[in-house]
Amino acid sequence: MREEGLPTGLALLVAGTFFMENLDGTILATAAPQMARSFGVQSSEIGVCLTAYLLTLAVLIPISGWLADRLGARRTYVGAIVVFTAASLLCAASNSLGELVVMRILQGIGGAMMVPVGRLVVLRAVGKQDMIRAIAYLTWPALVAPILAPAIGGLLTTYASWHWIFLINVPLGVVAVVAACKLMPSTVGVTGRRLDWAGFIGSAVGLGSLMYLAALLGQPQPRWLPIVLFAITAVGVGALTVRHLRVTPHPLLALDVLRTTTFRAAHAGGSIFRAAISAVPFLLPLMFQDGFGWTPARAGLIVLFVFVGNLAIKPLTTPMLHRFGFRVTLVIATLAAMVCIAACALLSARTPVPVIALLLVAGGAFRSIGFSAYNTIAFADVEQPAMNNANTLAATIQQLTQGLGVAVAVVALRISQVFFAGTLAYRSAFVVLGALVGMAAIGAVSLPRTAGDPLRASLRSA
Repeated sequence: MREEGLPTGLALLVAGTFFMENLDGTILATAAPQMARSFGVQSSEIGVCLTAYLLTLAVLIPISGWLADRLGARRTYVGAIVVFTAASLLCAASNSLGELVVMRILQGIGGAMMVPVGRLVVLRAVGKQDMIRAIAYLTWPALVAPILAPAIGGLLTTYASWHWIFLINVPLGVVAVVAACKLMPSTVGVTGRRLDWAGFIGSAVGLGSLMYLAALLGQPQPRWLPIVLFAITAVGVGALTVRHLRVTPHPLLALDVLRTTTFRAAHAGGSIFRAAISAVPFLLPLMFQDGFGWTPARAGLIVLFVFVGNLAIKPLTTPMLHRFGFRVTLVIATLAAMVCIAACALLSARTPVPVIALLLVAGGAFRSIGFSAYNTIAFADVEQPAMNNANTLAATIQQLTQGLGVAVAVVALRISQVFFAGTLAYRSAFVVLGALVGMAAIGAVSLPRTAGDPLRASLRSA
């Protein structure tokens, strides 16, 4: 199945596995109380399962490109799905918190290999004229999964048990393996390239320290000594690793792709945009429950209106990029998203539900436009020989910023609670998130007027 040169079946397969990986990164939140009772621990202790999963993703994504070259794309991708699916089954069978943490790490290993390799194969298979449509397929899981997770997790834990948030991956994984064996080409890159061990260890320690630092900052009562130690480690090891990656002949993460203006811009302002936007689906249900007194089910379901906005705008995203170009589209999307997020600070328990729903639909629409534009322009000027390096670096940065999104929300809320109480603290946090998106808008304005024009030209001639 192809759509004017786009391998649609392959793109949908990769998007589906991307959805599984993203969903499992956020779905645990609503199941935490039931899981805690099952293991005989406090609800807050379940957070270590989420941290272990996100840490594993951040640490191992950088070697996905090397593995795809070494073992072949199909073998790496299918193996990753098998590991992810088997780990999901083992997560459901866990009898203690310790067992679950180990299985979540195993699940993260599969997820770290699964998504970047799949995306790389799709990007290699399409020309410039199909790049925008390909990225549109690969973008929706990151948009949809964090929004659907509260509702799906709530329904499964309420009407079944927490085990089903993992068991649901098993049939999906089996279907994905069969589809991958038929659709995934068996490509091998530079098979003799040796692994950059110094780069791998440095990036693992640096990224792992940063992700764990974010988890520490999100605790109700932060412990400042570990926070300072992990901050020093993240900055120090990160700086040394960047220096190593710049001078070594065959680095794990090739930073020279950052010399490409559009790629660099997409991961500068784009990272701020992703972190702030990813924080919103986490913060909204908390405000609805703690500030407005809503039930978890009602709070989770109202957030689905963000998903409605995502879906409604999708057919118009490509025409907008074609008509207005990337810079104008990004400026509009970031400024509008900033207004929508800041407007959440005006909501109260007395705000009519239709007004809340309309605001979330609008926010979801501009959120979707921004994600699609940033993800597409990142590869606009990247040549095919550099696509592997660009894809690995992009996957690492995007996973890191989306993982930090919840930490951004928590830190913004914690700071606000120092000065305000109740709903006012949430309102202040949304103002902070809106200001962050405004910073991304400044980066969008600074883009060259012709940014992404090769994609527009190819789309026009397609």
